[in-house]
Amino acid sequence: MNERYIMDAYAWIEYLAGSELGTKVKTILDDESNEVFTCAVTVAEVVSKTIREGRNAETAYDILTGNSVVVDVDSEISRDAGTLHADVRKTKKDFGLSDAYVLAVSKITETKILTGDPHFEGIKNVIPIK
Repeated sequence: MNERYIMDAYAWIEYLAGSELGTKVKTILDDESNEVFTCAVTVAEVVSKTIREGRNAETAYDILTGNSVVVDVDSEISRDAGTLHADVRKTKKDFGLSDAYVLAVSKITETKILTGDPHFEGIKNVIPIK
């Protein structure tokens, strides 16, 4: 395929759970020609969710960092995420700040967003796993 993707927490959580939705994520990860990225904020989200579900956070962390390039956030990305967050919240009142970070990093890395999160519906370059 030779595509570039950024995965949000929703996609990673489905993949880690081995769910039916996670199979689309697995297909993308298994294709070595694809480039996969993860925002550092997404890593925090997934680790938190994994702990809250009583699963092994280190395993989840290792899977994320071993299967994608983690993009650290800095002040410029944070500024962009804040701007995007404010803009999207005009029409989607519960659009999360972590989603805005994924969107900001997607623009910088020129990647498609792989997600099942309904907050991303109607946003350009979103690949739904549903």
